[in-house]
Amino acid sequence: MTTAVSDDVSDSKKYSFAVPGLPWRFFGLLALTVLLAACWGRKDRDLVSGADQLYERAHKSLSSGNYTNAIQYYENLEARYPFSNQAKQAQLDLIYAYSQNGEPEATMDAAEQFERENPTHARVDYAIYMRGLAQFSGQHGKIRRWMRIDLSKRPPVEAMNAFAAFSELAYRFPESRYAPDARQRMTFLRNRLADHEVHVARYYMKRNAYAAALNRATHCMQLFDGAPAVADCLLIMLEAYRKLGMWDLAEDTEKVLMQNYPDATVPKPKKDSWYKFW
Repeated sequence: MTTAVSDDVSDSKKYSFAVPGLPWRFFGLLALTVLLAACWGRKDRDLVSGADQLYERAHKSLSSGNYTNAIQYYENLEARYPFSNQAKQAQLDLIYAYSQNGEPEATMDAAEQFERENPTHARVDYAIYMRGLAQFSGQHGKIRRWMRIDLSKRPPVEAMNAFAAFSELAYRFPESRYAPDARQRMTFLRNRLADHEVHVARYYMKRNAYAAALNRATHCMQLFDGAPAVADCLLIMLEAYRKLGMWDLAEDTEKVLMQNYPDATVPKPKKDSWYKFW
């Protein structure tokens, strides 16, 4: 009897040791089956949903901060009901959803599409504003400030595009609720563009291309009048005139500089010695 009992225990141990993961595998497969069924159920539900139902789900996801789901719902709504009133509103909501989801290129594309397809819509000003905002986002930020990235050394393509968008908004819709903020951003961008022109002018000065530096500084001063960089432009012009031996123009530039920027530090002129022939 003892031997029989021990044999039974031994057999049970062998059996349990042979398939220890069977229950966990079963529950894993069951969970996967339920998940897939839920996904397919959601797709089937969306397929039979109307424009109102899809928009309601999209708006609910947007309000809760689930921008990925909101984007999927809005895109599905646009694809299935492109001429519905909900689709028009979905286009506007998509612009915002893309923006909040960190997709500036998709934001610009959606905004441009809305402007192109709805040129007389009452919310065109919003689309223009968001297009400018998407391009403006790269011109500032905590990461750039933390890493001390000098934006004046970078090509200002996005800054120019953002400035153009905000300028269009301020010109076409001066009474828009977004116009005041657009004008403030234009001031920031104008200073950003002026700083880049000064950077280029200084580069020309280092290369002894004084005429090119003079032209660049003059252009910057005329185009971005009122920007803080104008003082730097005048200093570059003063130095360039001196290097080119145009002393009368240098003196006139110095007078203008001191009248408008009395605290500016003006370097003393350095004329070449009479014995230097190069």
